[in-house]
Amino acid sequence: MPFRVEPDASLKDALKDADHALSGVWVCSGSPLVAEICAGAGFDWLFIDGEHSPNDLGSILAQLQAVRGYPVVPVVRPPVNDPVVIKQYLDLGVQSLIIPMVNDAQQAANAVAACNYPPAGVRGVGSALARSARWNRIPDYLNRAGETITVMVQIESAEAVENVEAIVATAGLDGIFIGPSDLAASMGVIGQQNHPEVVAGVMKSIAAARAAGRYVGVNAFDAATARKYIEAGAQYVGVGADVALLARSTEALAASYRAEASGATPDSY
Repeated sequence: MPFRVEPDASLKDALKDADHALSGVWVCSGSPLVAEICAGAGFDWLFIDGEHSPNDLGSILAQLQAVRGYPVVPVVRPPVNDPVVIKQYLDLGVQSLIIPMVNDAQQAANAVAACNYPPAGVRGVGSALARSARWNRIPDYLNRAGETITVMVQIESAEAVENVEAIVATAGLDGIFIGPSDLAASMGVIGQQNHPEVVAGVMKSIAAARAAGRYVGVNAFDAATARKYIEAGAQYVGVGADVALLARSTEALAASYRAEASGATPDSY
Protein backbone atom coordinates (compact mmCIF):
# COMPACT_ATOMS: atom_id res chain seq x y z
CA MET A 1 0.00 0.00 0.00
CA PRO A 2 1.51 3.42 -0.94
CA PHE A 3 2.85 5.58 1.87
CA ARG A 4 0.42 8.23 3.02
CA VAL A 5 0.66 10.70 5.87
CA GLU A 6 -2.04 9.93 8.41
CA PRO A 7 -4.30 12.66 9.82
CA ASP A 8 -2.95 14.22 13.02
CA ALA A 9 0.44 12.58 12.53
CA SER A 10 3.40 14.48 13.88
CA LEU A 11 6.63 14.50 11.90
CA LYS A 12 8.19 11.67 13.89
CA ASP A 13 5.19 9.46 13.10
CA ALA A 14 5.46 10.17 9.38
CA LEU A 15 9.22 9.58 9.39
CA LYS A 16 8.85 6.31 11.29
CA ASP A 17 6.48 4.92 8.69
CA ALA A 18 8.03 6.48 5.57
CA ASP A 19 9.43 4.41 2.73
CA HIS A 20 11.23 7.40 1.16
CA ALA A 21 12.80 10.71 2.16
CA LEU A 22 9.96 13.13 2.84
CA SER A 23 9.85 16.24 0.67
CA GLY A 24 8.48 19.46 2.08
CA VAL A 25 7.75 23.01 0.99
CA TRP A 26 8.16 26.20 3.01
CA VAL A 27 5.05 28.30 3.53
CA CYS A 28 6.34 31.80 4.13
CA SER A 29 3.55 33.98 2.74
CA GLY A 30 1.51 34.01 5.94
CA SER A 31 -1.55 33.15 3.85
CA PRO A 32 -3.95 30.33 4.82
CA LEU A 33 -5.07 30.17 1.18
CA VAL A 34 -1.53 29.64 -0.07
CA ALA A 35 -0.91 27.13 2.71
CA GLU A 36 -3.95 25.16 1.58
CA ILE A 37 -2.82 25.23 -2.05
CA CYS A 38 0.58 23.87 -0.99
CA ALA A 39 -1.05 21.27 1.28
CA GLY A 40 -2.91 19.81 -1.69
CA ALA A 41 0.12 19.71 -3.99
CA GLY A 42 1.39 16.29 -2.87
CA PHE A 43 4.22 17.17 -0.52
CA ASP A 44 4.74 15.10 2.62
CA TRP A 45 5.21 18.06 4.97
CA LEU A 46 4.76 21.82 5.09
CA PHE A 47 7.19 24.16 6.84
CA ILE A 48 5.15 27.06 8.26
CA ASP A 49 7.79 29.61 9.21
CA GLY A 50 7.54 32.00 12.14
CA GLU A 51 11.16 33.18 12.04
CA HIS A 52 11.57 34.92 8.68
CA SER A 53 7.94 35.27 7.61
CA PRO A 54 5.07 37.68 8.41
CA ASN A 55 3.40 35.21 10.75
CA ASP A 56 1.89 35.67 14.20
CA LEU A 57 -0.15 33.33 16.39
CA GLY A 58 -3.37 34.16 14.55
CA SER A 59 -2.01 33.51 11.07
CA ILE A 60 -0.33 30.27 12.15
CA LEU A 61 -3.59 29.07 13.67
CA ALA A 62 -5.46 29.89 10.46
CA GLN A 63 -2.89 27.96 8.40
CA LEU A 64 -3.08 24.93 10.70
CA GLN A 65 -6.84 24.94 10.23
CA ALA A 66 -6.56 25.41 6.46
CA VAL A 67 -4.30 22.38 5.95
CA ARG A 68 -6.03 20.13 8.47
CA GLY A 69 -7.96 18.13 5.87
CA TYR A 70 -4.94 17.20 3.74
CA PRO A 71 -2.52 14.24 4.01
CA VAL A 72 0.47 16.41 4.91
CA VAL A 73 2.33 17.14 8.17
CA PRO A 74 2.44 20.82 9.17
CA VAL A 75 5.77 21.63 10.78
CA VAL A 76 6.17 25.04 12.40
CA ARG A 77 9.28 27.02 13.24
CA PRO A 78 8.99 29.54 16.07
CA PRO A 79 11.16 32.65 15.83
CA VAL A 80 13.25 31.82 18.88
CA ASN A 81 14.11 29.06 21.33
CA ASP A 82 12.00 30.54 24.11
CA PRO A 83 9.71 28.55 26.44
CA VAL A 84 6.98 31.20 26.43
CA VAL A 85 6.81 31.38 22.64
CA ILE A 86 7.02 27.61 22.27
CA LYS A 87 4.22 27.18 24.84
CA GLN A 88 1.98 29.44 22.76
CA TYR A 89 2.74 27.50 19.58
CA LEU A 90 2.01 24.18 21.28
CA ASP A 91 -1.28 25.45 22.71
CA LEU A 92 -2.32 26.50 19.19
CA GLY A 93 -2.10 22.83 18.24
CA VAL A 94 1.36 22.75 16.67
CA GLN A 95 2.58 19.18 16.98
CA SER A 96 5.86 19.33 15.06
CA LEU A 97 8.40 22.04 15.79
CA ILE A 98 11.77 22.98 14.36
CA ILE A 99 13.57 25.23 16.86
CA PRO A 100 16.07 27.62 15.23
CA MET A 101 19.63 28.56 16.11
CA VAL A 102 20.46 25.76 18.54
CA ASN A 103 24.22 25.75 19.04
CA ASP A 104 24.90 23.36 21.91
CA ALA A 105 23.46 20.54 23.99
CA GLN A 106 22.14 22.86 26.71
CA GLN A 107 20.13 24.87 24.20
CA ALA A 108 18.79 21.60 22.76
CA ALA A 109 17.82 20.45 26.25
CA ASN A 110 16.05 23.77 26.82
CA ALA A 111 14.03 23.26 23.62
CA VAL A 112 13.00 19.77 24.70
CA ALA A 113 12.02 21.03 28.17
CA ALA A 114 9.86 23.77 26.64
CA CYS A 115 7.88 21.14 24.75
CA ASN A 116 7.11 18.92 27.75
CA TYR A 117 4.94 19.32 30.83
CA PRO A 118 6.51 18.88 34.27
CA PRO A 119 8.22 16.88 35.59
CA ALA A 120 9.87 16.20 32.21
CA GLY A 121 9.85 19.86 31.19
CA VAL A 122 8.60 23.36 31.83
CA ARG A 123 5.59 23.74 29.53
CA GLY A 124 2.84 25.68 31.25
CA VAL A 125 -0.47 23.89 31.76
CA GLY A 126 -3.39 25.45 29.93
CA SER A 127 -5.05 22.50 28.25
CA ALA A 128 -8.57 23.57 29.18
CA LEU A 129 -8.00 26.78 27.22
CA ALA A 130 -6.09 25.35 24.27
CA ARG A 131 -6.75 23.92 20.83
CA SER A 132 -3.91 21.43 21.40
CA ALA A 133 -6.08 19.45 23.84
CA ARG A 134 -9.25 20.39 21.97
CA TRP A 135 -10.24 22.25 25.14
CA ASN A 136 -9.83 19.10 27.27
CA ARG A 137 -11.80 16.94 24.85
CA ILE A 138 -8.74 14.71 24.26
CA PRO A 139 -8.69 12.10 27.03
CA ASP A 140 -5.62 12.19 29.28
CA TYR A 141 -3.93 14.83 27.11
CA LEU A 142 -1.68 16.12 29.89
CA ASN A 143 -0.08 12.70 30.33
CA ARG A 144 0.01 11.82 26.64
CA ALA A 145 0.92 15.12 24.98
CA GLY A 146 4.52 14.07 24.46
CA GLU A 147 3.39 11.21 22.25
CA THR A 148 1.98 13.69 19.75
CA ILE A 149 4.83 16.22 19.68
CA THR A 150 7.99 16.14 17.53
CA VAL A 151 10.93 18.29 18.61
CA MET A 152 13.62 19.04 16.04
CA VAL A 153 16.37 21.60 16.48
CA GLN A 154 18.24 23.45 13.77
CA ILE A 155 21.93 22.97 13.10
CA GLU A 156 22.83 26.19 11.31
CA SER A 157 26.15 27.45 12.63
CA ALA A 158 29.74 26.30 12.74
CA GLU A 159 29.39 26.07 16.51
CA ALA A 160 26.40 23.76 16.19
CA VAL A 161 28.28 21.50 13.77
CA GLU A 162 31.18 21.35 16.22
CA ASN A 163 28.74 20.33 18.98
CA VAL A 164 26.45 18.17 16.86
CA GLU A 165 27.29 14.85 18.53
CA ALA A 166 26.35 16.27 21.93
CA ILE A 167 23.23 17.91 20.52
CA VAL A 168 21.86 14.70 18.99
CA ALA A 169 22.55 12.87 22.26
CA THR A 170 20.06 15.14 24.07
CA ALA A 171 17.38 13.10 25.86
CA GLY A 172 13.92 13.59 24.41
CA LEU A 173 15.12 15.16 21.16
CA ASP A 174 13.61 13.62 18.03
CA GLY A 175 16.13 14.95 15.56
CA ILE A 176 17.74 17.85 13.76
CA PHE A 177 17.19 20.01 10.71
CA ILE A 178 20.23 21.46 8.98
CA GLY A 179 20.20 24.99 7.56
CA PRO A 180 23.03 25.42 5.01
CA SER A 181 22.32 29.14 4.41
CA ASP A 182 23.02 30.29 7.95
CA LEU A 183 25.74 27.67 8.23
CA ALA A 184 27.50 29.22 5.23
CA ALA A 185 27.18 32.69 6.77
CA SER A 186 28.66 31.52 10.06
CA MET A 187 31.60 30.00 8.17
CA GLY A 188 32.36 33.26 6.38
CA VAL A 189 31.08 32.12 2.99
CA ILE A 190 27.61 33.71 3.00
CA GLY A 191 25.48 32.74 0.02
CA GLN A 192 27.66 29.73 -0.80
CA GLN A 193 25.59 26.80 0.43
CA ASN A 194 27.58 24.40 -1.75
CA HIS A 195 30.97 25.55 -0.47
CA PRO A 196 33.04 22.45 0.45
CA GLU A 197 33.23 23.43 4.12
CA VAL A 198 29.46 23.90 4.30
CA VAL A 199 28.81 20.58 2.57
CA ALA A 200 31.25 18.88 4.96
CA GLY A 201 29.36 20.37 7.92
CA VAL A 202 26.06 19.11 6.54
CA MET A 203 27.48 15.65 5.94
CA LYS A 204 28.98 15.52 9.43
CA SER A 205 25.62 16.47 10.95
CA ILE A 206 23.72 13.89 8.90
CA ALA A 207 26.13 11.17 9.95
CA ALA A 208 25.99 12.18 13.62
CA ALA A 209 22.19 12.13 13.70
CA ARG A 210 21.93 8.76 11.99
CA ALA A 211 24.59 7.27 14.30
CA ALA A 212 22.60 8.49 17.33
CA GLY A 213 19.32 7.11 15.99
CA ARG A 214 17.82 10.60 15.52
CA TYR A 215 15.91 11.84 12.50
CA VAL A 216 17.71 14.30 10.26
CA GLY A 217 16.52 16.74 7.64
CA VAL A 218 18.11 19.48 5.57
CA ASN A 219 17.12 22.47 3.52
CA ALA A 220 18.08 22.07 -0.16
CA PHE A 221 16.16 23.95 -2.83
CA ASP A 222 18.55 22.71 -5.54
CA ALA A 223 17.40 19.30 -6.76
CA ALA A 224 20.87 17.84 -7.25
CA THR A 225 21.93 18.96 -3.78
CA ALA A 226 18.76 17.54 -2.25
CA ARG A 227 19.41 14.16 -3.87
CA LYS A 228 23.02 14.18 -2.65
CA TYR A 229 21.92 14.75 0.94
CA ILE A 230 19.19 12.12 0.68
CA GLU A 231 21.78 9.62 -0.52
CA ALA A 232 23.90 10.59 2.50
CA GLY A 233 21.02 9.76 4.85
CA ALA A 234 18.77 12.82 5.10
CA GLN A 235 15.23 11.64 5.85
CA TYR A 236 13.30 14.84 5.19
CA VAL A 237 14.19 17.72 2.91
CA GLY A 238 12.84 21.22 2.37
CA VAL A 239 12.83 21.56 -1.42
CA GLY A 240 11.18 24.92 -2.10
CA ALA A 241 9.22 27.87 -0.76
CA ASP A 242 5.83 29.27 -1.72
CA VAL A 243 7.08 32.84 -2.12
CA ALA A 244 10.14 31.80 -4.14
CA LEU A 245 8.07 29.60 -6.43
CA LEU A 246 5.62 32.44 -7.00
CA ALA A 247 8.40 34.97 -7.58
CA ARG A 248 10.30 32.87 -10.12
CA SER A 249 7.17 31.63 -11.94
CA THR A 250 5.69 35.11 -12.33
CA GLU A 251 9.05 36.48 -13.49
CA ALA A 252 9.33 33.74 -16.12
CA LEU A 253 5.78 34.31 -17.35
CA ALA A 254 6.26 38.07 -17.57
CA ALA A 255 9.58 37.62 -19.38
CA SER A 256 7.99 35.35 -21.97
CA TYR A 257 5.46 38.03 -22.86
CA ARG A 258 8.08 40.76 -22.92
CA ALA A 259 10.05 38.61 -25.34
CA GLU A 260 6.99 38.19 -27.57
CA ALA A 261 6.31 41.92 -27.55
CA SER A 262 9.84 42.57 -28.76
CA GLY A 263 9.38 40.15 -31.66
CA ALA A 264 11.04 37.09 -30.17
CA THR A 265 9.28 33.77 -29.74
CA PRO A 266 8.50 33.07 -26.05
CA ASP A 267 9.85 29.86 -24.65
CA SER A 268 6.59 29.06 -22.92
CA TYR A 269 3.29 30.50 -21.76
